[in-house]
Amino acid sequence: MRRRKFKGMLKYFDIIGDIAIIDIKEEYKSLNRRIVEEILSTNKHVKVVLEKASPISGRYRIFKVKWLGGEKRFITIYREHGCIFKVDFRKVFFTPRLSGERLRIAEKVKTGEVIINMFSGIGTYSIIIAKKSNPKIIYSIDLNPAAYELMKENIRINRVENIVIPILGDAKEIVNERLQSIADRVLMPLPALALKYLPYALKALRNGVGIIHVYDFVKVEKGEKPESKMKKLYLGRLETLNSKSKILLVKKVGEVGPRKYRMALDIKVEG
Repeated sequence: MRRRKFKGMLKYFDIIGDIAIIDIKEEYKSLNRRIVEEILSTNKHVKVVLEKASPISGRYRIFKVKWLGGEKRFITIYREHGCIFKVDFRKVFFTPRLSGERLRIAEKVKTGEVIINMFSGIGTYSIIIAKKSNPKIIYSIDLNPAAYELMKENIRINRVENIVIPILGDAKEIVNERLQSIADRVLMPLPALALKYLPYALKALRNGVGIIHVYDFVKVEKGEKPESKMKKLYLGRLETLNSKSKILLVKKVGEVGPRKYRMALDIKVEG
């Protein structure tokens, strides 16, 4: 679709594989059918249009979707950085908007690293790192059974079974039970739990030293800088955890609401 034509009518619009997901503003709901037809007619590779029918919520942090037009299905194949991912939008959350971040982190990984991905979803970060870098092993954890099953399938599709180890469960419990003091790098790509689970990321680092990649949301007042607020929040939390750390990077990687941003932080833990 020519996005500019309907830009003011949509609150959300992504194309993932051959599925478009949209959220139409309430005042334009009457144009529902016209918008769907326009998307399908002007994007020949789009075969399905879904509606984002609820906010992200629940234990598995997903949103409900409703079929609007095209082929009646919810599953697609998405390609990113030479990797292939099967996605089922009824059961998992996925965004293509962090594609650049996934590659950025993969390019930072050093040969032979042990990595823990605490919130791996369908395996995108883990698999891209496995394909683009040369880690020793990646422990890829997720609580959602559907995401775990898709992750296992995506690991097989991308032929990284010898590197990515899928684990079903709560990351804090998995770290406590099996993965303490083994990782060179920890990924935390779930904003809803990042700050709460930070102590377990620290436990996972080998001898308490390594890199943690965090994604979190921050809402700011007018004139307030999101980078400064996020940095202060995490440095304060790390101090209460008696962790000697410094922030290597803090940046905006998306705007999710009025003055509310998705932020990326790279934290170097020194003991």
